[in-house]
Amino acid sequence: MTETKIKRSKFALFINTTPASTATYKLIGSGFTSAMINYNPEVTKEGYIHQDGKSSIVESYAPEIPLEGKFITGNDAQDYIETLRRARATGSAAETDVLLVYEWVTPVSTDQYPAEKQPVAIAFDKFGGEGATFMDTGCTLHFNGDPTQGLFDLSASTFA
Repeated sequence: MTETKIKRSKFALFINTTPASTATYKLIGSGFTSAMINYNPEVTKEGYIHQDGKSSIVESYAPEIPLEGKFITGNDAQDYIETLRRARATGSAAETDVLLVYEWVTPVSTDQYPAEKQPVAIAFDKFGGEGATFMDTGCTLHFNGDPTQGLFDLSASTFA
């Protein structure tokens, strides 16, 4: 088996910009320079009376994706996120879903890649920056519940 390094660009992240109606998925890309899933595992460590070492049990995860980058207007994903930031959206108004698309995997059929649909709550971390620079922006996508496994059709922008 040949080992292959995978470029970050092959792990695509799409956000649903119309959560109250039929889903419209837009690529989270331009402007954002960092997006990594932090799984935040909850691990219980127990020491049993007959052992000197402890045992670890993974109880659950609380994944999140911090997004950081430069603020750009005219980008559908950033414009949607900016609308929520300006409204200081909370509760259900700050909820949508994202797709985690694995573009390095051989497509099931033309342009259909394995993907996870994940409900998220968006929390805003920062906005602004220092003088004489482009503005910084940052938010965190907090996962809600479990993902739905499926396929994302890149050409049609649909998840099934």
